[in-house]
Amino acid sequence: MTILDWHRLERPREKLLEFGARSLSDAELLAIFLRVGVKGMSAVDLAQSLLNHFGSLDALLKAERQEFCQAKGLGDAKYVQLKAVLEIARRHFESGLKRGDAMQSPEAVARFLEYEIGHQDREYFGILLLDQQHRLIHYQTLFSGTLNQASIHPREIVKSALENNAAAVILAHNHPSGDPTPSEADIRITETLSQALQLVDIRTLDHIILGDSGRWHSLVQLGKMP
Repeated sequence: MTILDWHRLERPREKLLEFGARSLSDAELLAIFLRVGVKGMSAVDLAQSLLNHFGSLDALLKAERQEFCQAKGLGDAKYVQLKAVLEIARRHFESGLKRGDAMQSPEAVARFLEYEIGHQDREYFGILLLDQQHRLIHYQTLFSGTLNQASIHPREIVKSALENNAAAVILAHNHPSGDPTPSEADIRITETLSQALQLVDIRTLDHIILGDSGRWHSLVQLGKMP
């Protein structure tokens, strides 16, 4: 039985049109991206097989080109298509931040950061530089590796903010472990950087920490900002 033989509202495309994208499972969303299956497998069956192979949708999105292209039903064309879709999404969220959504929507900030540093197997620390109206001027990744208070230099943060005429910043980093819960070290780093920026009259509005599978924490929302 092919997908065309399914009830109309069980088909991924029709289900999305009727109920919205959030109503679809990971396999159904991936099936729409794949468009077709392979011999003996519908697009949904193939999608579920790929999710089983990679372990999760997040892991599939993080896969390097060689690993991605070797999987059944994939290849360079699908790899290029996926990277283009991810970049379109990143630019979409960036445009919202440039209109001033940074403080109104921490979710939009987190989604933007997901495309910048979320799909990484090592830690990255960056800043969103904002103007007086809290519109995004520029995002910059400044540090990477095993991050701690000693490896994140306040002077580099301050220098970048001053060079870009920023009035405020949002700090950001990822947790490759997948758990976005802030550590005591994360809170101390936030305090140190906030104090350094305050000396040059630049506000630290938030610190967003990314985990895996779309999970994230805002230190403002957790009540842990200095």
